[in-house]
Amino acid sequence: MGALPPDALGGARVSAREVALLVLRDVFPVEPGVEARPAQAALAYRAQRGKLDARDRRFATELSYGAIKMRRALDDALRPFLKERAKTLPSTIQELLRLAVYELRYTQPDVHATLFEWVNLAKRYGHQGLGSLVNAVLRSYLREPTPAPQRESYVDIDDYYGALYSLPTWLVRRWHARFGDATIERICREANDPAAHALVGLGKADEVLELMASRGMEASRSALARDAVLVRASESAALDLVESETLPFWMQSESSAAIVDLLDPQVGERILDCCSGRGNKALQIGVRIGPSGSLTCVDRDARKMALLQRRFEGFTRFTELPVPAIVIGDAAEPALVPPEMLFDRVLLDAPCTALGVIARHPEARWRRRPEDVDRMAALQAALLSAVSAHVKPGGRIVYAVCSTDERESSNIVDAFLADADFVRVPAAQPLAAFCDANGDLLTAPVDGRDGFFAACLERAR
Repeated sequence: MGALPPDALGGARVSAREVALLVLRDVFPVEPGVEARPAQAALAYRAQRGKLDARDRRFATELSYGAIKMRRALDDALRPFLKERAKTLPSTIQELLRLAVYELRYTQPDVHATLFEWVNLAKRYGHQGLGSLVNAVLRSYLREPTPAPQRESYVDIDDYYGALYSLPTWLVRRWHARFGDATIERICREANDPAAHALVGLGKADEVLELMASRGMEASRSALARDAVLVRASESAALDLVESETLPFWMQSESSAAIVDLLDPQVGERILDCCSGRGNKALQIGVRIGPSGSLTCVDRDARKMALLQRRFEGFTRFTELPVPAIVIGDAAEPALVPPEMLFDRVLLDAPCTALGVIARHPEARWRRRPEDVDRMAALQAALLSAVSAHVKPGGRIVYAVCSTDERESSNIVDAFLADADFVRVPAAQPLAAFCDANGDLLTAPVDGRDGFFAACLERAR
């Protein structure tokens, strides 16, 4: 996880603010050869090592995730006070100042306690002089906070929303082109809200609702995905519930769960699930096809496939499931699945830029670049062409990505249909309410949903 200062070694209890600082150092390392960590993994590790209780973990999560998401806005807020000093300031102190200004600007802090602890952390991670600098910068900010961005200061509305909501301007432009004037500001604003959580449970949504009610947790059925139950609780509370008991459900996003509704597997069918990952959708499929069905799961990550297999074995205590055939490798390789093997339905949950789920992964907005979309599109086109060969005449394939960028979604499908003996199958209700003009599933990243695209394609008989 990168080098630790001596005071953080040995698993000693540390404050929530220090944990948040360590998380930002993990996510944005500057030391040569140190790998950047995902925010979720960094927080889990640092909170456990720092022995945070539930309250402090929530505070560390708010600070670290918030400061990562609002990085552009925080740098803009600090610029008048740091000026040229920002170029030579140690990276740890820069991260510390971002966290401190986030706390002062976006939470309801005890100002005295906030300044006291951040200044002391600056002395520990730097020296007395840096502590004095942090004190001076924060007090200057409190006396005259940097004003919010003003529209007239930006070349266009996309750059303004990028500054206002702390997003890369190129990403705002892509959303704007996809969803239009009426929705773009809402998408940008909600990208900074906590991600919504859903539980999916072996086709037993009623049982999940009853369990939530018995725990005093507010929950409701999804209007989008038939298997999903929306839970109005923090991520840590939902995770604690799932992990504390052996229960027939798991956490999965609402939009992700809807992909299997579009696939619509039937009892006894033969299904190919490509890029299966940890198996959330595979489990949904397994419940629907039952033990008389056949499920083949393909993924290049052997660890994820081992987890998928364990999950199927564990859930058989609750319901009858097919025994999945596990294939480890690249789904685009022609020899991976024998060419004579044909399936009633194929799911391709393709690798993508994951631009539709940045609310769940706060660092993603800063990790992705515009050129990543074109690079992923080439891979997605190759995968769709390869796995479609396994669809039997009259069978169907669902192509899905957790991105709404047209280059990864509609454009891939349009190009495929131009050369293949497949036709689009528009989604039926209730999914039709969430579809674009082509009848493809397209969920905007609003209302707590992830941005997802999925198209159902049928092979000519």
